[in-house]
Amino acid sequence: MRGAPATLAVIGAGSIGGSWVALALAHGLTVHAADVDPAAEARLRAAVADHLADLLPDSSVNPAALDRLTVHTDPAIAAAAADLVIEAGPERLEVKRALFAVLDEAAAPDVVLASSSSGFGPSAFQDACRRPDRVVVAHPFNPPHLVPLVEVVAGRRTSEDTVLATMAAMTALGRSPVRVRAELPGHVVNRLQAALWREAYDLIGRGAISVADLDRAVANGPGLRWALLGPIATQHLSGGPGGLRHVLEHLGPPMVDWWADLGEPELSPELAEQLVAGVEAEFDGHERDVLGRRDRALRELLAVKQRAGLDAADGSER
Repeated sequence: MRGAPATLAVIGAGSIGGSWVALALAHGLTVHAADVDPAAEARLRAAVADHLADLLPDSSVNPAALDRLTVHTDPAIAAAAADLVIEAGPERLEVKRALFAVLDEAAAPDVVLASSSSGFGPSAFQDACRRPDRVVVAHPFNPPHLVPLVEVVAGRRTSEDTVLATMAAMTALGRSPVRVRAELPGHVVNRLQAALWREAYDLIGRGAISVADLDRAVANGPGLRWALLGPIATQHLSGGPGGLRHVLEHLGPPMVDWWADLGEPELSPELAEQLVAGVEAEFDGHERDVLGRRDRALRELLAVKQRAGLDAADGSER
């Protein structure tokens, strides 16, 4: 497998693909993007220009960066030009199987084929390839050009060299890769999010709290600590000199009682409408403004974490 990529192919020009493209251009790579929609190029270039303004706000190299982007309608052409391929197409298994068969035929034999899939493991589609050992999932978090986390997941036929090459490539792109050692629906972090959402929806549905107050509670409470250290590290520090051992001995039994009382909500039309109405009232039509302020705050938070020695790369398992 190749080392740090110099030329990246991004297959799919949607929001995730555009974010990958901007990240690669900001790191000096040449990018070949592909989307079967001929109208996708204009949308992609506009989105990438916006992302580059986030990534390179004080730089005059944005136009030069965009000059390193070539857009194709044929994914095979993009894959043939690259030394790393990232697929960011629709989350439909039949589409991924057909697409990876094409990419496998087009890409050089030592090129990693990585999927951005948020839920499928590589075993679901790597058997469509003649070289299944080079197929892996590299699942980013939205927006990938800002959020450092990438989950790297091997399939049953993925080689160890492919995993290590993918971890190294993500690190070279300034990401914080974590190795997920089991193929699970939703990988790991989406499952954690789903667990929180399940209980949040149940609490809202039973009238325990409003949508806005639940968001406020998480963002101004545990979310602040989780942004700096993970949930288990945070729990360890809350135990004082005894650390996690003390927490589990003294607060573990009540936590088990809470587990037993967690909800299993049905996502009924009524609950869905309650959630939508609540979040629409919370934003009051200002979603675009809040999104921009959130992304600016993300950049500032990442800089603070780095200065504090709590940046995302610390403790990453290789």
